[in-house]
Amino acid sequence: MGLGDVAVIKSTCDMFAQLDDRFGGDHARQSVIQYLSRDVAPLLSGQYTESVGRALFSTVAEATLLAGWMSYDACQHGLAQRYFLQALRLAQDGNERRLAGSILSAMSHQATFLGQFTHGATLARAALMGISAVATPTLRAQFHAMEARALARTGDRHACESALTAAAKALESCNADEEPEWITYFDAAELAAEAAHCFRDVRSARQAVSHAENAMSGSHVRSDFFATMVLADAHLHAGDVEEACNVALDALDLGEQLRSARCVAYLAEFRQHLAVSGSTAADREFHEQAAEHRLWIASGQVLTAS
Repeated sequence: MGLGDVAVIKSTCDMFAQLDDRFGGDHARQSVIQYLSRDVAPLLSGQYTESVGRALFSTVAEATLLAGWMSYDACQHGLAQRYFLQALRLAQDGNERRLAGSILSAMSHQATFLGQFTHGATLARAALMGISAVATPTLRAQFHAMEARALARTGDRHACESALTAAAKALESCNADEEPEWITYFDAAELAAEAAHCFRDVRSARQAVSHAENAMSGSHVRSDFFATMVLADAHLHAGDVEEACNVALDALDLGEQLRSARCVAYLAEFRQHLAVSGSTAADREFHEQAAEHRLWIASGQVLTAS
């Protein structure tokens, strides 16, 4: 096999990544897993030159990382962790230290989502320390942002803000031409979204609103859904129930085609916070309108099951 075969794998996985971004991890997850198992895995034991082998292992590591992200988005957490670890081994075999760091960052993201906040912060620091000699500014920014997300959940506001400051400083010095293609999505809007999550979690509603309003990319549906829900939550924490409900309805419209258990989890959390705020006319009207949305129905089922 040659570099042309590797390019086919890359193009195929790019297509799957676009589907994941637009429709959520549970949309094409089984297709990705089948493709990796049936078409890609056998190639790893084939014959190729050293340069082709490095390119192959690097590309398959990216594809396996995507399978991990999609499984995580579907809240298939054990499966996601197995894919992350497999991707890490492939990246190491391909001598892709930067990609290995990004995989640790993904594992940090999942750990924080699962409530393993100290572990999440440790993984983010390990990502930074492990590739410090070759880390690009955008990678450093992402790793600091992941650490901040975990620290915010622990309630350590000072350490969280320090990590966010480091992330912003790193991102300011980035040169897109020198960044790996797979990290170029992490831009000012993405960092604003991470900061919005952080300030929401440390109960700084005004700052969360400010950052969330700057976090909409307009081109990444699921990311924009998350940022919109954080904005809704921030308005709720600020005591503006009506605006929180209006923004949440915007998120439901945005996420109508998403098949993502993480999106449902965001809505379930908002539903809990809304219930605590007490019944208002805006609250009642929101429930009437939200009742027609698939993701909102699913969020109620999550809470009932738990």
